[in-house]
Amino acid sequence: MGLHPAVAAVRHGVRRAIAGLERDHAVLVACSGGADSLALLSATVFEARRPGVRVIGVTVDHGLQEGSAAHAARVVDQMAALGADETATARVHVDPAGLGIEAAARRARYDVLEQMRVHFDARSVLLGHTRDDQAETVLLGLARGSGGRSIAGMRRSFDHYDRPLLDVARADTVAACLAEGIEFWDDPHNSDPGFARVRVRQRVLPVLEDELGPGVAATLARTADQVRDDVEALDGIALASYERIGGPEGLDREELEELPRAVATRVLRLAALAAGARDSELFHVHVTALHQLALGAINGEVQLPGHVTAYRDGSRLLFRPTAVAG
Repeated sequence: MGLHPAVAAVRHGVRRAIAGLERDHAVLVACSGGADSLALLSATVFEARRPGVRVIGVTVDHGLQEGSAAHAARVVDQMAALGADETATARVHVDPAGLGIEAAARRARYDVLEQMRVHFDARSVLLGHTRDDQAETVLLGLARGSGGRSIAGMRRSFDHYDRPLLDVARADTVAACLAEGIEFWDDPHNSDPGFARVRVRQRVLPVLEDELGPGVAATLARTADQVRDDVEALDGIALASYERIGGPEGLDREELEELPRAVATRVLRLAALAAGARDSELFHVHVTALHQLALGAINGEVQLPGHVTAYRDGSRLLFRPTAVAG
């Protein structure tokens, strides 16, 4: 009997992700105990044997559900049983203030994954996001009017992180686990309609599939790849422009005006972040206001998240810390 197609698809994605690793290099696999991450871990253990790469399974306990510590302990045992060379678990504190529970949990998770990556001297961290996750991300970005960056979805790789399963359907990770006899956990949060992503998964995507035909998720994911190419090209142009016209003395307004709007707004975002604005709270409305201020379409100042104020001074757009009332 040949290899199950779903198992082959997951392994193929992992094989590409770890192709540059060599003997004794380490790779972390973030594992929640769900089908996606367990299929990813199993495939990584299999694919890492030949090059001699060490596989470290990591699970993060967000402490958001009753019995989460016991669940994390079970995942650790499961990762070891699947053949991980080492396992680790960490409990994080999730503070949703100003972010919301999902964003706060994501930030806490990435913070601890980065700490573990450094601790284990791992070359990369593999994440189990699937093609369906990508489709949901694109739809949420469209609904929120978040622009090209959001429609571009999740990056296949960034910094030390890789998403090997973005070409693999969620159903295939379930099928891979079933084919390999791996028991997986269904997170109750994945069925909670209080989360927008769950509503997209349970209600919006099925309607699109019914009305437009099958393959909508794959098409949305493919669109994300195409938009990502455009976004990254514009980001590169914007960075070069920012390095040319920006600096401690602010931005040259005349040169900024000569740039296409898509580049100018990216330059303004870079300048705002360099001045201390908070990335997670710097939205389209802020960047649009900065652009209008730079062009002289509005007067006064623009207040940015992170206690940063933008203002004009002659031919330059400048930033300073916002005075906070004592």
